[in-house]
Amino acid sequence: GQLAIDYRLDLHGMTREEAYEQLGTSIATSWEAGRRVILVITGKGQGILRDAVPRWLNEGSNRRRIIAFCVAQPKHGGGGALYVLLKRRR
Repeated sequence: GQLAIDYRLDLHGMTREEAYEQLGTSIATSWEAGRRVILVITGKGQGILRDAVPRWLNEGSNRRRIIAFCVAQPKHGGGGALYVLLKRRR
């Protein structure tokens, strides 16, 4: 929560399939654009996306672009959001 957020991705309200596609696309385009920090908003609700997004972030195509991810601070959504730190593009 100390680095500036370069991009916000709000997934709540999307279906699992829509969210999966949007997450992959956003990570790829953000990495290509040289962004470093993405705030991924999953929403707190029933937790379908909240539980799935960390698994998706660990998948091969996403994992190779990500340094780390963690739960956001309360001011950015707490348990209903994640910070994703992207690797630098080489």
